[in-house]
Amino acid sequence: NPPPSSHQPSLITQPAENVITMHYHERAPYYVTGPYGIYGLCADPAKLVFKKAGIPFRWQKTPAKRQLDIIKSNKMRECLLGWFKTPKRDKFAKYSQHIYQDKPAIALARADNKQIISGRPLEETFSNPNLILLRKDSYSYGQFVDEKIAELNPKHEITGDENIGMLRMIHSKRADYFFVAEEEAEELIVSSGLPKSDFKYVRFSNMPKGNKRYILFSKKVEDEVIEKINAAIKIYVHGSSGT
Repeated sequence: NPPPSSHQPSLITQPAENVITMHYHERAPYYVTGPYGIYGLCADPAKLVFKKAGIPFRWQKTPAKRQLDIIKSNKMRECLLGWFKTPKRDKFAKYSQHIYQDKPAIALARADNKQIISGRPLEETFSNPNLILLRKDSYSYGQFVDEKIAELNPKHEITGDENIGMLRMIHSKRADYFFVAEEEAEELIVSSGLPKSDFKYVRFSNMPKGNKRYILFSKKVEDEVIEKINAAIKIYVHGSSGT
């Protein structure tokens, strides 16, 4: 973890049992470790609402593929930042209200890949037997995409890599495309060191509004704590109307 700063809650005087561990992984622009602490589209509102709710927490950098197992084990008061809500996760996690909503999802593909065309319905891409979808193990891409994958079973490859590794797999032609939030696409390409001109954004004509991102809590976290956080989210993230 980075050294304490004015951007992070001070935990020095807090008993360990009162502190919630918030797991995150490096994923710009949602959560990024900088010289003054953790920041990003999900990290900033999370810090704000925990502070306003008076709930102490500490950051813990944890690989994404381990995070759900930690919540499932329910050993301590812990939470995950910026995950999607799914029926499967409902069985072992508690949720806050959403703290961020993505733009409509896009796919990244090689710019010279003529098989995948922007502006078409998602079903057309999924039905193309010449295209390989790269999927991250245990990840949800939101209800719409998840349901289309289950319905059409597009040709796909499963990986445990993070997005930057997936981008490199696309670049080396080990697969054709993968889903990403538009917010992180440009920074992902820049951070990879690969030429931006080698990739293209693929948009889909029937892709709905972006997925909502939540804080997922282990069941050890008390309902009244989550209620305090939700009250802060309504005021400081959604506005007093709670919309």
